[in-house]
Amino acid sequence: SHCLIRRTFLGYPLTKACSGLVQQTKEVCLRFRRPQSSTTAADASGEDILLKWGLFLVPVTTFCLGTWQVQRRKWKLDLIAQLASRITSEPVPLTLDPMELKELEYRPVKVRGRFDHSKELYILPRSLVDPEREAREAGRLTSHPENGANVITPFYCTELGVTILVNRGFVPKKKLKPETRLKGQIEDEIDLTGVVRLTETRKPFVPENNIEKNRWHYRDLEAMAKVTGAEPIFIDADFRSTVPGGPIGGQTRVSLRNEHMQYIITWYGLCAATSFLWYRKFILKIPL
Repeated sequence: SHCLIRRTFLGYPLTKACSGLVQQTKEVCLRFRRPQSSTTAADASGEDILLKWGLFLVPVTTFCLGTWQVQRRKWKLDLIAQLASRITSEPVPLTLDPMELKELEYRPVKVRGRFDHSKELYILPRSLVDPEREAREAGRLTSHPENGANVITPFYCTELGVTILVNRGFVPKKKLKPETRLKGQIEDEIDLTGVVRLTETRKPFVPENNIEKNRWHYRDLEAMAKVTGAEPIFIDADFRSTVPGGPIGGQTRVSLRNEHMQYIITWYGLCAATSFLWYRKFILKIPL
């Protein structure tokens, strides 16, 4: 005989055999489970949409960064061209006004006076600025520029009545001491043309200036002026100032850091790669 159950379960009469009870219980459980499955699917769908458009921001962002670097490169090239044109412009009389001097950076100026060789300063190490040699060696894996120093000499301007600082130019290490280049130590009053330069701040990894040993590594005009008794006004003498046995003038290097092309390639490359992966996963539905 069958085992009969006369109780009810959740409003359902359970008067059949145990096998019937199992079937009805299964149906009741399924009724309660269906809404849960629907909710889970909706949550998963929402997460997929969020992931899809969240990852889409990666190629969009890298594309914007690449485009920004294109604009930055154009700006940098224009700035370099402006500096190159300034340095080749006609020289103007030197002004003593600090605000006007800031506007004259990289502009040639002309002065008249004489050097005070007893207070030379040395910025080192420096290599010779030689555009012709650099053009010949362009593209070579290695080059061997001669190392030395730039000689900074106080220059009394007779017309202005002040002493300024003049970068006379490059000398090799063996000619660093003044007694090794006596022929180039000009004593007469001369006309001089040079390019205005402003003070520098010490860059990372550049040593501190050693004032006691007269070893300067960057252009600190206030400190140099204090040591020599000159005004904090600095010019790079042009190449025409070079005399036999003396420093080689024209040591103004017009160069600005311009690595924007590398950044352009990097950002646009990342944009292309991430765009391809996004299209493959979310449009073609191919697992990565």
